[in-house]
Amino acid sequence: MKEQHSLPLWAWSLLAVLLMTQGALLFRDARARGRWHWFWGLWGMTTFPLPTVLYLLFVIFPEHRRRRKENKL
Repeated sequence: MKEQHSLPLWAWSLLAVLLMTQGALLFRDARARGRWHWFWGLWGMTTFPLPTVLYLLFVIFPEHRRRRKENKL
């Protein structure tokens, strides 16, 4: 029978802190921008780093480009 391997307690603790921090930061930024803050916050607490990458691609970068275009006009 194969022996089960589990993560040490410090790794679980680090993962929990990482996910909670990511979720909280995404929630706060999305709320400030008015962009589905509950969705981004909850999704940020479930997996890492996909929510942050997609938030950058679909919220931050398009908004940055839009502001840059407005400043040129």
